[in-house]
Amino acid sequence: MKLSALFSVLLLLLAACGDKQAPTLPPPAVTEAADFVVLATSDLRDLQPLQDMALKATGVKLSFRFGTTLESTQAVLTGQAQAHAAWFANAKYLLASQEGLMRVKLQEKIMLSPIAIGVSERDARQYGWDNPALKLTWKDVGNAARDGKLRYAMSNPATSNQGFMALMGVVAAASGKTEALNAADVDRSAIRDFLKGYAIVGSNSTELSEKFIQQQGVRANAFINYESWLLSLNASGKLREKLLLIYPYEGVSTADYPFMLLDDARRDDYIKLVAWLKTDATQLWLARHTLRRPIQPEVAAKVADLLPKPGLQIELPFSPSKALAEGLISAYQNEFRKPIASVWVLDTSGSMASHGRREQLLEAIAFIAGADSSLTGRIANLNHREKFWLQPFSDTPYGRAAFEVPAIGGQGKDVEEQADSEAKRKVLAQVRQMAGNLKMKGHTALYDAVYKSLRLMLAERERNPNYQYSVAVFTDGENNRGRSIAQFKHDYSALPKDVKDIPVFWVFFGDANEAALKDLAQFTGGQVFDGRKDRLNTVFARIRENQ
Repeated sequence: MKLSALFSVLLLLLAACGDKQAPTLPPPAVTEAADFVVLATSDLRDLQPLQDMALKATGVKLSFRFGTTLESTQAVLTGQAQAHAAWFANAKYLLASQEGLMRVKLQEKIMLSPIAIGVSERDARQYGWDNPALKLTWKDVGNAARDGKLRYAMSNPATSNQGFMALMGVVAAASGKTEALNAADVDRSAIRDFLKGYAIVGSNSTELSEKFIQQQGVRANAFINYESWLLSLNASGKLREKLLLIYPYEGVSTADYPFMLLDDARRDDYIKLVAWLKTDATQLWLARHTLRRPIQPEVAAKVADLLPKPGLQIELPFSPSKALAEGLISAYQNEFRKPIASVWVLDTSGSMASHGRREQLLEAIAFIAGADSSLTGRIANLNHREKFWLQPFSDTPYGRAAFEVPAIGGQGKDVEEQADSEAKRKVLAQVRQMAGNLKMKGHTALYDAVYKSLRLMLAERERNPNYQYSVAVFTDGENNRGRSIAQFKHDYSALPKDVKDIPVFWVFFGDANEAALKDLAQFTGGQVFDGRKDRLNTVFARIRENQ
C-alpha cells in the first residue's frame, strides 16, 4: 500500500476527537451563482490560470478558494467546505473513511508529483551524491543529517502533507518491512538522526521557499518537497545555486492530486471539467506550467525532457494505523523535534477592553493552553519540553511570567500516543489563569515590549542553544509610548547578528498600524498576520505551524 499523505493523520485525529466544529478557513469570496467553487490547498495556487481556460473550453466558471491542508481537510470532513469540489495533493485515506465517502461524491486523479530531496549542487558534488550509480537510501539521508552534511528546509510534519510524507519515508524505510506498519515498528533513532538536519521550518511551500531562498548556503543546503515544487524553484532563477533532486532508493510517496466532487447538484459541471482536465492538451499544459507529471503514461512521454528520469518509483508501505498516525505526530511534537521557546507579547492597553478584544485574546491563549480539543486545537497546543513566556505591556512592559512544560520520554520503538501528564495539565492551567487576570488599561509601548522580549530570547539561547526561539506579538493599537519605530530599528540592528534567527510574528487587529507591522515583519525576519480577517485562534495555530 502506498505511503500515507497527511490526510491519514487528519482523518484519524478527527475520528479520535469527534470534532464537529466549523473550520477556521477564511470566508469564501463572493461569487456568482453559476461559479463552480473549488476548495484547494495553497500549494495549488499555480493552477489559477485554469479558471479562464476552463470557461473557454467547457463553459464552466471555476472559482478557486485556497486554504491550508489542515483547515481544508477539516472543512471537507465536517461538511463545512462551502465549495462544489475540492482539490488536494492526496485523498486516499480521506476516501477510506465513512465521513469522507459521505462528503466526496466522485474523485479523479489528475497529475502526479513524488517527494524528493533537493540538495544544493555544490554540496551534492562534494559528498558524491551526484553520482547516478549511487543508490542513496533514507538511512543515508538520516546519517547525513545527523553528521551535519544535510541541513534542510521542510514544512511542518504535524500540519503539512509534504513534511509528514517525508517523515513517514524515514519510518517506513527504517522498519525494513514490506507490509503494513504499526506504532511498534518506529525506529526512534532513525527519526532523531533525520530531524537533526531540520534547519528551516514553515507552514506552507510558498513561505518556506522564501526562507530557503534567503538562507540557502547559510542555514540550509537542501529542501524537501514535491518534485514539481523543487523543479519550479530551479527554474525561477531565485536560488543561489540549483538543487540536485534525490529520490531515496527504497522508495518515496507520490501525490496524485485528486479532483473531488462535493456537491452532487453540480455533477454535470464536474464531469465536464474532469474530461477537459484529462485531455492531452490540458495534461501537457499542466506538465509544462506546473512541472507535475501527467496521469497518462503516453502523455508523460511527450514531456520526458522536462522531468527527471528517476522520478516515479517504488512506493513505500504504510497502513492507516490509528496508533501509528496519532503516535508519530504526537511523538514528533513532544519528543523528536527541536523544542520551542517563545515569548508571547500581549497588548493590554485600554483599547483592548473594547469591541470584545480582551475576550478574543483570552480565548486564543486558552486555545493553545489545552482548552480546545478540535483538530487544529490539538496541533496548536503547548507541547512537552516547551518553554513559554507571557509578556504583557501597556505604558511599559510589565509582569512577565515564565512557564515550562516538563518532558515526557518515549521508550523503545513504540510511539503510541500518551495522554497529557498531570504536570503538563498543571502548567496549562497556570497559563490560562495568568491570562484571565490581565487588566486592559493605559497606553501602548509596543516596541519596548518587543525589544525586551528579543533580548530575553537571545540570553536564553546563549544558555541553551538546543531550542527553537521566537517572539509573537499581539496588538490592536499604534505605538504611543517608549521607543519609536526608528529607535526600535536602530536598537535591533545593534543586537548580535544571530538575532535574525529569532523570527518575530506580528499579529494586528483593531487600529494597529498595518503598514508599520508589515515593514517590521520583513525587518525582523518574521511574518505578519491580520487578526481582523481571521479569528485569533486561527492566527495562533498558524504561528504554531511556523515555530
